[in-house]
Amino acid sequence: MRVIAGRAKGRQLQTPKGMSTRPTGAKVREAIFSVLASKITNKRVLDVFAGTGAMGLEALSRGAKEATFIEKDRAAQKALKQNIENIGFCEEVKIFNGDCLKFLPDMRGPFDLVFLDPPYNKGYVNKIMPLLAKPGFLAQEGIIVLETAAKEKEIPADDCWLLQKESKYGDTAVLYYQKANEEDYQNG
Repeated sequence: MRVIAGRAKGRQLQTPKGMSTRPTGAKVREAIFSVLASKITNKRVLDVFAGTGAMGLEALSRGAKEATFIEKDRAAQKALKQNIENIGFCEEVKIFNGDCLKFLPDMRGPFDLVFLDPPYNKGYVNKIMPLLAKPGFLAQEGIIVLETAAKEKEIPADDCWLLQKESKYGDTAVLYYQKANEEDYQNG
C-alpha cells in the first residue's frame, strides 16, 4: 500500500499482519480524495479507527495542515507510528492510542475533515456521530467521510446530518455527511 498523491506520493505504508485492520484500498482512497480535492489544503483532519493512517497521511500528503489519529489496535498503532516516521510527518500529527469513545468527548475541534471507518455493523456509527455533532467539533463546512458495508449500511440515526454524496465500491459504501443547519432539520 502506498500514498497516492502529493508530497509523499509513492511512499510505502506498512500494514499490520493479520485481519485486525481493514485498510482502505487505493481505488477507494483515490475516489474519496477526488471528491475532496478542493477541501484538503490547510485543513485539520481527524482519522478515527485510523489503522495504518492511510487516510490521514494521504490528506497530509495532499496539503492538510494537521492530522489527528485515533487507533485502539496495538499492531495498527505500531504500523501507524512507523508510517508517520517513515514519511516524515511527525510535526503535523497527534496520535491517541485507545478507544475513540474515550477520547472523542473531550477532543477539541474544529475539524474540517473526519474520516470514520469503524468495524462494520458493530454499532459504532450511532455511538460516534452524536459526539461529532457537539458544538465546535466540526468546522462550519466540515465533512465526515463514513466508510460502511455496502449491503448493510450503518447510517446515523440523528437528524442533524445531511447526506451530501454516497458512492459504492464493491462491498464498501462511502457516505459524505455535513452537519445540517438548525433550520434544515427543524423544517426537515
